Amino acid sequence: MNLKLKISAVLLVSAMVAAPAFAQGSGASDYSSKCAMCHGADGLSNSPAGKALGAKSLKDPAVVKATDAALTATIKNGKGKMPAFSGKLSDAQIKGVLAYVRTLQKK
Repeated sequence: MNLKLKISAVLLVSAMVAAPAFAQGSGASDYSSKCAMCHGADGLSNSPAGKALGAKSLKDPAVVKATDAALTATIKNGKGKMPAFSGKLSDAQIKGVLAYVRTLQKK
């Protein structure tokens, strides 16, 4: 019985460690395929497409201060020349992209 409890504890801890890494990985992947063309790999919007479209840097103080709900709405509905991703990304994918954007803002 004690061995089963130890194995269960190890599996639970492993799952808790792996889940956020997987979520960040998928958010990074979706960001790379859907957002990086304009916002750049670093989020600074220095890409040719980002410059041509006037894409806002994700590290701009206004973007950093924006709530998760506001940024989620922007991702879903688009803004200005940014296309809407509702229907192209699931809610879970949008949440992952937002989580990844928040990590870019800290770098």
